[in-house]
Amino acid sequence: MPLQDHHQIVSVDDHLVEHPRVWQDRLPAKFRENGPRIIEMDGKHVWSYDGQIIPTIGLNAVAGKPREEWGLDPVRYEDMIPGCYDPVARIADMDIDGVQAALCFPSFPGFAGSTFINAQDKELALLCVKAWNDFYIDEWCATAPDRYIPLAILPVWDIEETVAEAERVAEKGARTVSFLDSPVPLGFPSYHSDHWDPLWRVCSDAHMPVSLHFGAGGYVPGFSFSAMKAEPGKIAAPEAPFVVAITLFGTNSIWTTVDLLFSGKLQQFPDLQFSLAEGGVGWIPYILERADYVWERHRYYQPIDFHARPSELFRQHFWGCFIEDDHGLANRHAIGVDRIMLEIDYPHSDSNWPNSRKRAAEALAGVPDEECSLIVEENARRMLNFPRVSTREPVLTQ
Repeated sequence: MPLQDHHQIVSVDDHLVEHPRVWQDRLPAKFRENGPRIIEMDGKHVWSYDGQIIPTIGLNAVAGKPREEWGLDPVRYEDMIPGCYDPVARIADMDIDGVQAALCFPSFPGFAGSTFINAQDKELALLCVKAWNDFYIDEWCATAPDRYIPLAILPVWDIEETVAEAERVAEKGARTVSFLDSPVPLGFPSYHSDHWDPLWRVCSDAHMPVSLHFGAGGYVPGFSFSAMKAEPGKIAAPEAPFVVAITLFGTNSIWTTVDLLFSGKLQQFPDLQFSLAEGGVGWIPYILERADYVWERHRYYQPIDFHARPSELFRQHFWGCFIEDDHGLANRHAIGVDRIMLEIDYPHSDSNWPNSRKRAAEALAGVPDEECSLIVEENARRMLNFPRVSTREPVLTQ
């Protein structure tokens, strides 16, 4: 049965482009000059922050553009459609796309705030993290509380400040925090250490899942985010086209999942939940089969849980997310239908806007109604504690 009118699509991975006043309107006066602000350079709009020039990469705002016009060069705001940076205009674009609710990740800060993690002035960086959270929750999400899902980033370079900010945003209504899909590439302790336990406790107690967007830790095989910001299009293997990195993006979710499955933290924090944003789901059956196979043979001498089967841990703690994944949908029962969620990825290059609902209907044509409802809406609402409020039927693309 295809996607029906009564199904409301909840996207667990969209993005926004911050408008030029996000930080200038919120930082104390003495920090505004070094704080993030938009300047013109060579006819383009770029961010100036803490002595660095950081462009908005063109592929982050391609909604509405023909594919022949896509590119990596920085873009001006007037070259983007307003839904990229204006929450009111975004609602109109969501209506065109047949999408009811969206969780929006940052652009300038990086998916989990890596721009501020790498900054020299950590006092300013902390203020910038808090300013983004206040902007997204109090300004963007407040525009349409039943349509936008509150998310927050964290000052992960300081565990005490991280815990304090996680507690603050939970109180403000954040439904999830965006975290590093691997802390190690940025020089932080791994998931296997006790370093992050205070954060896991806050998220567990607040029933606030942790969103792990691929690349949030600053690493994708064959690709350097820091090099990308300095020189758009540059990757670790410069002779390889950028499509190599794009193809490999989702592999981050594979090693992130395995790392956490064997970390012991899932047993320590039984209510802790992880969302694998933009990781796809087709790989999940193989990895769970492989993890169980390895666990069966090596658990006797390895420092891992003797009783917790990895596949069981996955279905208790992880949520898979997909944009286009026909193979994953065909194998949805091996993954767990109650652990799969849909992403729209507006306004990025993987998005099907303005035909997301049409494409979802095609992909789900052979999926029973009750399973379809779980995948496009109910799983996301359950994970994010974001119940349906509006009874308004979604607008359908023609």
